[in-house]
Amino acid sequence: MSRNFRDWDVEQVWLLPPSVQELVPEGHPAHLVRDLVRDGLDLSEIFNAYRRERGAMPFNPAMMTALLLYAYTQGIFSSRKIARACEERLDFRVVTGMQQPEHRTICEFRKRHLQALGRLFVQVLKTCQRMGLVKLGHVALDGTKIQANASKHKAMSYERMKAAEPELAAEVERWMSQAESEDGTEDVKHGVDRRGDELPEHIVKKQQRLEKIREAKAELEAEAAAEAKARKKDKRDAEDAAERGEPAPAPRVKHPKHRLDGTPNEKTQRNFTDPESKLMKTKDGFVQGYNAQVAVDASSQVIVAEMVLAEQNDVGALAPMLVQIKANIGRQARELSADTGYCSEANLRELDRRRVRGYIATGRQRHGEGGPGAQLGKRPGTRAYAMRLRLARGGFRSRYRLRKQVVEPVIGQVKAALGFTRFLMRGISKVAQEWRLICTAHNLRKLLPLLGKTALALAR
Repeated sequence: MSRNFRDWDVEQVWLLPPSVQELVPEGHPAHLVRDLVRDGLDLSEIFNAYRRERGAMPFNPAMMTALLLYAYTQGIFSSRKIARACEERLDFRVVTGMQQPEHRTICEFRKRHLQALGRLFVQVLKTCQRMGLVKLGHVALDGTKIQANASKHKAMSYERMKAAEPELAAEVERWMSQAESEDGTEDVKHGVDRRGDELPEHIVKKQQRLEKIREAKAELEAEAAAEAKARKKDKRDAEDAAERGEPAPAPRVKHPKHRLDGTPNEKTQRNFTDPESKLMKTKDGFVQGYNAQVAVDASSQVIVAEMVLAEQNDVGALAPMLVQIKANIGRQARELSADTGYCSEANLRELDRRRVRGYIATGRQRHGEGGPGAQLGKRPGTRAYAMRLRLARGGFRSRYRLRKQVVEPVIGQVKAALGFTRFLMRGISKVAQEWRLICTAHNLRKLLPLLGKTALALAR
């Protein structure tokens, strides 16, 4: 007995829906992101960058902004992949209104308006606050190492630079002499349409590497000289303050990297691809990258502050993050938890000054213990010692335990759910704005379910 099936005619010409609103279901994130960007965000900074009519008519900046934000919420960051999605995916066509910008157009738009796009983080955060997602009862702070757009194998220490420079210089000089002596045979070898004195590719690469080594070596020497000058001034300021009976001012150089005599430390490295990135240690080994910071509200896992450091240690991030929380939301958090990487007397003093009740680990927690271990805070009378006692009294019920269930899942969502494990841009200023875009996408993912419920309620 035969069974009837639905027709499958791939040659059938279909009548498309009369509106892009019908391409995906009502309440889909594509509708929500598009409408939020179009009606809920101030894009005047981006629009004002377009001064006069010249050349081909550009795509609408609001559409391009919505496209980028929606792509980031879907874990798509490459301009080529975004352009491909505009051709292949209905949800992207809903955002663009069936338009298909090329990957170069998307890349140039992001590059041109990177600062303005990064500042959308605060606008989206304000929307989260209006929707009741930001309480600031408890904020958890943490950092994660994210790989830079550079290989750790493209870095070289100052010690190795000093050894490699004369070796490469001698090798290039030898090859240059050899190339000059062979000028007579170049016409036969390369043909009459070329000069015949072009350097072989391997010589050119060696020359380029030699130039990079010399440039990086000079930068390290200038950095070491500037650091030595600042340290001398710190010493003079401390001596002058001691003579006046005043406390010493905050030092300009908090984490010295070079020698006192103004020469670079032999082990200090400089990456040729992204000189501002640093070789950082992670649980999986060393990566050439940056230290990305987030402060997360415990009520909804919304990121309320973010920043990027080019340092292994987290200790320098706490004070700037507190300042940013107040600037972004308009008020300060009541509680803040963080791991032992943020524990210092200066940071604990800053928490007290801002009247934030802190829960900062004073040491690494050991298996089987009721609270964090004690690597810091062993001296009675210090703030670290008082913090150690506070955490010990709380035991397993301490507010410090909120940190693991608030901020660590957010880092997992960014790296695993969104798939962001490597920066696309180079230089800490561009990387900082790229990280703000990622944090904006994360907050949008938290906000969209509420916007969807509101949209459906209004539709009914």
